[in-house]
Amino acid sequence: MTKKRYALVGTGGRSLMYIKALTDGTYRENGELVGLCDINPGRLAYYQRKIETEFKHPPVPVYHSSEFDRMIRECRPDTVIVTTIDRTHHVYGCRAMELSCDVISEKPMTVDAEKCRAILNTKKKTGRNYTVTFNYRYAPRNSRIRELLREEICGTITSVNFEWLLDTNHGADYFRRWHRCKRNSGGLLVHKATHHFDLVNWWLDSYPVEVFAMGDLKFYGRENAEKRGITAFYQRASGSKAAEQDPFALKVGGEVGVFLKELYFDNEKYDGYQRDQSVFGDGIDIEDNMSVMVRYANNALMNYTLCAHAPYEGYRVCFNGTRGRLEFYYIERGVTPLGEDMSQFGMREEEKDFCDRKSMAPEIVFQEFWKPPRIFTYEKGVGGHGGGDVRLLDDLFLGAGNDPLKRAAGVADGVNSVLTGVAANLSIRTGRPVKISELLKS
Repeated sequence: MTKKRYALVGTGGRSLMYIKALTDGTYRENGELVGLCDINPGRLAYYQRKIETEFKHPPVPVYHSSEFDRMIRECRPDTVIVTTIDRTHHVYGCRAMELSCDVISEKPMTVDAEKCRAILNTKKKTGRNYTVTFNYRYAPRNSRIRELLREEICGTITSVNFEWLLDTNHGADYFRRWHRCKRNSGGLLVHKATHHFDLVNWWLDSYPVEVFAMGDLKFYGRENAEKRGITAFYQRASGSKAAEQDPFALKVGGEVGVFLKELYFDNEKYDGYQRDQSVFGDGIDIEDNMSVMVRYANNALMNYTLCAHAPYEGYRVCFNGTRGRLEFYYIERGVTPLGEDMSQFGMREEEKDFCDRKSMAPEIVFQEFWKPPRIFTYEKGVGGHGGGDVRLLDDLFLGAGNDPLKRAAGVADGVNSVLTGVAANLSIRTGRPVKISELLKS
């Protein structure tokens, strides 16, 4: 069997999943990692050591980002995996297609409409494949919702209510690092909500046509800290006395801390990137509270909210239809309103069955008109993104096969998801509804 050849550009934390999958033995019979590329030589060296010593794999050639074309020429990959900073996804994705490679892109596909058009035009010109890694589709709980909706259990969907909560650990982390600048990430309505908007597009089997949104920075940032009487400001946590008493400060310790230290802190000297900036510092221009209304092509409506400073992490989604209401409530991490401490299970590592306790059960509930509620269970997922990462990797490196749920996501899915967030950002700036067609008219 001929192995597919993969090169990867962008060796930050998210790249570990793909590097490990291709070098630790899991997919060695199907794929080969033939090159790594990054702007930071220290991060490249970190992964070189990890590949050889921990994963027991032969050395993989490394290249500076300025040598991307050279890497493609010398390593001859079939597919390029793009895990760089969000605003450069299109740079490497388009160039890879121009150099006759297929692309696997981390979400979000890109951060604005202009870059979406660049990807669409390059794909049309080259005919290459472009996959976007929407791993939440593969989480068993989300796949089960898709199955039920495909069976039209609710009848025709009229509206969706979707609330997503990020806690004061995970949510705060977006305000410590490069995501805090909208130019880099598109804000949380692009970087994070791209997952959520894609789920709704996929669940409804439709796409957005009009968006209205409001949002603001209400909790993080210096101005909000001062309003709450926080005065011990610092630029970053490392070496700061003020940070020692700040529960929001990123403190390097434990297994995760070692990973952050070796990958980021030890390599600051190469690019100046600081991983532990203060969430109450200056320079944050993304929102932490957002509300979005979306109309879809099938005429369904969605109310979506995202809060990045909740005491626990999870989501609630409800579908109203002509036959009844389907709803699901899931806590990923933290202390629930009824006092259930979920932190021991780790973010997105395991699911906990609440059935025999007094807190909300993570079953899917359907309430048909004038009938008792029906309960639907699902396979418990283990691993990142509710068990979605493992299943996604199988699709990427073994092939999707015959999947009636159509979980593999392409460029159209990436565009529809990103442009929901892009339209929401524009609506926040202008105070008006935004038609998706406006963003792609050229």
